[in-house]
Amino acid sequence: MKNIYQLLALLLICSPAIAQIRPQSNPATPTLKVNGLDLDYFNPKEYTIADVTLTGAKFLDKDVIITLSKLIKGERIVLPGEATANAIKILWEQGLFDDVQLDIVKIEGDSVYFDIEVAERPRLSTFDLQGLSKSQKTDILEKLNAKSTKTIINDNLYNTTTSTIKKYLLEKGYFFTAVTYKTKVDPNQENHVILEVNVEKGRKVKVHEINFTGNKDFSSAKLRKFLKKTKQQAFYKIFGSGKFYKEKYEEDKKTLIAKMQDKGYRDAVILKDSVYQYSDKAVGIKIDLFEGPKYYFGNLTFAGNAKYGGKDLLRILGLEKGEVFSEEKLERKLRGSPNSDDVSSLYLNDGYLTFNVDPVQTKIYGDTVDVEIRIYEGPQYTNNKITVKGNTITNDKVVLRDVRTKPGDKFSKDQLIRTVREIGMSGNFDESKTVPTPKPNPADGTVDIEYAVEERPSDQIELSGGFGGGNIIGTLGLTFNNFSLKNLFNGNAYKPLPKGDGQKLSLRGQTNGKYYQSYSFSFSEPWLGGKKPISFGVSAFTSLQSNGLKENDPLGLQQRIRLNGVTVSLGRKLNFPDNYFQLSHALSFQQYILNNYEGYKFKTGTAYNISLAQELSRDSRDHSVFPTSGSYFKFTIQATPPYSLLNKLNYATASDKQFYKFTEYHKWKFESQWFHRLAGKFVVKAQAQFGFLGSYNKAVGDPAFERFKLGGDGMQGFDFLQGSELIAMRGYSNSAVIPNGSNVSNAQKSGSPIFTKYMLELRYPVIASQSATAFLVAFAEGGNTWNNFSEYNPFNVRRSAGFGAKIFLPIFGLLGIDYAIPFDKIPGIENGGRQNFTFSIAQQLGGFN
Repeated sequence: MKNIYQLLALLLICSPAIAQIRPQSNPATPTLKVNGLDLDYFNPKEYTIADVTLTGAKFLDKDVIITLSKLIKGERIVLPGEATANAIKILWEQGLFDDVQLDIVKIEGDSVYFDIEVAERPRLSTFDLQGLSKSQKTDILEKLNAKSTKTIINDNLYNTTTSTIKKYLLEKGYFFTAVTYKTKVDPNQENHVILEVNVEKGRKVKVHEINFTGNKDFSSAKLRKFLKKTKQQAFYKIFGSGKFYKEKYEEDKKTLIAKMQDKGYRDAVILKDSVYQYSDKAVGIKIDLFEGPKYYFGNLTFAGNAKYGGKDLLRILGLEKGEVFSEEKLERKLRGSPNSDDVSSLYLNDGYLTFNVDPVQTKIYGDTVDVEIRIYEGPQYTNNKITVKGNTITNDKVVLRDVRTKPGDKFSKDQLIRTVREIGMSGNFDESKTVPTPKPNPADGTVDIEYAVEERPSDQIELSGGFGGGNIIGTLGLTFNNFSLKNLFNGNAYKPLPKGDGQKLSLRGQTNGKYYQSYSFSFSEPWLGGKKPISFGVSAFTSLQSNGLKENDPLGLQQRIRLNGVTVSLGRKLNFPDNYFQLSHALSFQQYILNNYEGYKFKTGTAYNISLAQELSRDSRDHSVFPTSGSYFKFTIQATPPYSLLNKLNYATASDKQFYKFTEYHKWKFESQWFHRLAGKFVVKAQAQFGFLGSYNKAVGDPAFERFKLGGDGMQGFDFLQGSELIAMRGYSNSAVIPNGSNVSNAQKSGSPIFTKYMLELRYPVIASQSATAFLVAFAEGGNTWNNFSEYNPFNVRRSAGFGAKIFLPIFGLLGIDYAIPFDKIPGIENGGRQNFTFSIAQQLGGFN
């Protein structure tokens, strides 16, 4: 019986050395070899380790391996015993070897000599991914290389690689991914292999069904609507593919609970959920919920408030006792309102920079929650030092003049946000990367504010070719949006042009040879003198169109028209009714020289147009390229002197030269735009435009110039259009929308005195970065023109609808292409005035476009 117990004990001691789990690829078993030495297993004996050697290791540090085995030279060891078994076990668990053997080389007296014999596993040279797209390979290799710090080919590497690939593809919608491996010897590196990873992605799966359990007050259909990015398949869902994405599903679970809690179910929680295979093409989702009771607000009280009374704060909070309890709504009214009508904004806009608020649920009884809103007001802070960094091109003074947080003023969060907007609207900086950093000084109650900005390319080039009037037209336009006039003669400032003062210089030329030429120049300074927000601008143009014949040409009669003009403008920002308003004045002089040119009220002669324009505008849009909120409106009155009421000319008998020498009119224009963010990233834009051209004297009638042309892309081009005003309308060709009953040729050439246009546009951004902004649009438009007010009907419009895309590139400006379907034909015009495709380039974001 004693011998049996000794045998069992020996088996237990030696079992770790002979029972290791091996990979299927290598069935070798780690062993203890005694080389014929006679060990008495029933009478273990204590020895001193005289030496330990290592064989078979070529790439690993031998001393480290011996140290890991814990067979330390000079220490005592019992043979047979656990120490040898543990040594083999420890080395095997490192995952570095295909085989581990411990050899007792010899025993001399009470000294024992060991040799550890190992077979190293190959190292990973590189991954060879098969079955993936190029972009997927790049993304996965980046993840694998970051995680594969141990490059030994072992089970851990296989498991990590498989997990990484499956997780990545699961987020992309591939639910049934299979991964297999092969190894190939790397001929360039000894003991290295190339790991060939074969990935079978399968197909992207869709969500066939989403089922809920535990819901009582919420219907399953209602709960499915809360899952915005995980949609159940249905034949009527045109825009929802129903594809499953793990990452989006995880986001939706959080949204689901947040929506339930916002409805008063503050205890709502997902008990468990599962995603299961419905078929080889689809999955199903099951979510087990706990709704809990519906809660309501009880008493709402404030503590710690001294600046404002409880009644005032309750009025801003906008919550009442008995209202459905919602932590989200409470948080929004305390410090998260996008319109800054929350309690926090009240304090932060009044200098309380360190203000803090903490809502505490003090009592819950039945279905009622009492909330105490604990306020820490802190001291009022005054703006002190305002600085800017990151402006490598633009001068500090140009950036700082747009800053609304002035030294000496009380700190204001709204003014901080407004400053970020103003800096972005200048066009010289990436608004998304403008970061304000308040640095409070508690000792003296002041705050320093630093604005970190990042320059972006703002100069633009227009280089295009087109076809008009039977000829090829070339256009070259250059716009420098951050020009510096004072450094014009400073050779060191040319990089490649003098920049940094925020001025704008534009040069544009367009020609198709001898038939048409147009050249323009403009310069503007937004801060005249550099101290006050008074803008100054000057512009000039000249354009010529003819039939290419010279005067007294034997080939025929010369027909030509030349326009020359210059405009000087002044404007300033206003603080009333609010500081989004601006008032500007412009004095213009234009000359029209006609020689046998049809389409106007006279064919030959010279006319002058001297006018003064007054423009009142308000712009609160939050972005210059892709606004998501805010509005824009502009009201303009432009008028000439009433020559016919001041001179003694008899217009009934006057010659064309006398009649049209001085153009007289009064012109009224109004435009409004409104932007609002809908669900998600969708933004709606609504726009309305009106224009009216009137006369002082019935005997003179409407002027020959300054009329409105509706239809097409709205771009200035072959039609020498400084003599008229273009309004874009997609779906119709250029100047095609003319009054009913008009002479088609004359109406298209000269334009109309009255127009109305409406537009509704749905926008969705697809790119939003410093280098480019792109968005898709769907639109509906309506507009018309009239010859007099007796015919005017703002609801009688020509209509169109369509879709398109726009992209803003800093060097080219805003480019757009649209496809529109017109619903109303224009009588007398070829193809009914229809023009499906419209291309636009570098149009202004404000104004008539």
